[in-house]
Amino acid sequence: MSQQLEQVKALIQLREKARLGGGQKRIDSQHQKGKYTARERIAMLLDEGSFEEYDMFVTHRCTNFGMEKNSFLGDGVVTGYGTIDGRLVYVFAQDFTVFGGSLSESFAMKICKIMDQAMKMGAPVIGVNDSGGARIQEGVNALAGYAEIFQRNILASGVIPQISAIFGPCAGGAVYSPALTDFNIMTKGTSYMFLTGPKVVKTVTGEDVTQEQLGGASVHASKSGVAHFAVETEEDGIRVIRDLMAYLPQNNLEEAPVLPTSDPIDRLDDSLNEIIPDSPNKPYDMYEVIGSIVDDGKFLEVHKDYATNIIVGFARFNGTSVGIVANQPKVLAGVLDNNASRKAARFVRFCDAFNIPLVTLVDVPGFLPGTQQEYGGIILHGAKLLYAYGEATVPKVTITLRKSYGGAYCVMSSKHLRGDINYAWPTAEIAVMGPSGAIEVLYGKEVAAAEDPVAFSAEKEKEYRDAFANPYNAARYGYIDDIIEPRNTRFRIIRALQQLATKKLVNPPKKHDNLPL
Repeated sequence: MSQQLEQVKALIQLREKARLGGGQKRIDSQHQKGKYTARERIAMLLDEGSFEEYDMFVTHRCTNFGMEKNSFLGDGVVTGYGTIDGRLVYVFAQDFTVFGGSLSESFAMKICKIMDQAMKMGAPVIGVNDSGGARIQEGVNALAGYAEIFQRNILASGVIPQISAIFGPCAGGAVYSPALTDFNIMTKGTSYMFLTGPKVVKTVTGEDVTQEQLGGASVHASKSGVAHFAVETEEDGIRVIRDLMAYLPQNNLEEAPVLPTSDPIDRLDDSLNEIIPDSPNKPYDMYEVIGSIVDDGKFLEVHKDYATNIIVGFARFNGTSVGIVANQPKVLAGVLDNNASRKAARFVRFCDAFNIPLVTLVDVPGFLPGTQQEYGGIILHGAKLLYAYGEATVPKVTITLRKSYGGAYCVMSSKHLRGDINYAWPTAEIAVMGPSGAIEVLYGKEVAAAEDPVAFSAEKEKEYRDAFANPYNAARYGYIDDIIEPRNTRFRIIRALQQLATKKLVNPPKKHDNLPL
């Protein structure tokens, strides 16, 4: 055999060794936990045969604690690029079979390299996290590696989409990279995220808590809002990433892909003409409205289990990718509270950063009152949503279905926050406050002095409702562009988005804004 052939053979053997990560025994252990390996995850995520790997032969440079005698090709993370539905993406997947996926200086530099490349190419970055945290043997070098990644997350924010999948442990400093990215997907039962683990919690606070209770997928999907999606299996998580990518552009200078649809533009839905209950205090399900107006009834909800009094997610109108924000009357009457305000504000800002038009469906009685909300900073959190809508320069189409009262009217993409097209259903009630509250303020003394206070209140409430709690008053001032028949909602939104496709609006030049945090 010639020398060259021997060298080629040696290369092939080295590649095979690198692909085994920490070895077959550790791969089997990973499978027994119900988890896939880093390379298996990448293979599921990317189009078949599209993955090109970088830095397969990188090893750590640590000589502390006898580490020089123990190294693996690739050093615990698989990096490279490939395609999803033919579109370029950069990926990294942490390999738990090598030193428990712990991060070293070399490991971090591999991730930084593909993040730098993604910025140059204007392509999304997807990271799969499955790591025990910083490699303790490397000390400050590991911490420096984390901070290098965080700096790139920050500079890439709003420039390229960044998606994190948490398919195993993600603790300590490791949690900050996913927190800085646009979307986090966690698997139930096999993933967790926390800054300090159960042992430290027990030592410091005396609390007894399990990993799942402290930072499991369900906790972060419903209580903290750290996870945007909580899925049953890794396959489900990868499906969510691929679905999500279809709604997103490659970067902040491009538009999201338009997908052809056979769903007619002028499809009418007569059920919408009767969906609003006669009683203003009765709920209905906003999901029914969303499902009936979007292309093929498809809606990819984000933050589904968090702050469920507001709904956010992606859909299409005549093939165009759109972000939907909608109050949910079935939960807390659709009221805005701290968490709902933050959830919606973050989503609005993401859509604005990536040129995705916003469709807002309004049925909001106001902000949630009480000391808990006020002490929790509802003024600041409500201001975030207000700020996000006011700052956004993408096309904004707003439909008021029923209630739109007080400050919440202003906040929910009103005409005064540069809403482009503001429509209302004939059932819309746009006013400073609801009729019963208004009568208390306007006629408090008269009600107390009336022979029949209930009848007097009812009469005055009707007068108020007829005069103010309707869309025609706002339409008189041009704050509502048109009052539309509910069954025509899909058609009117699509026509509005077509008209707004060439919208140009630029905010004043500044270093950056000072969002009320």
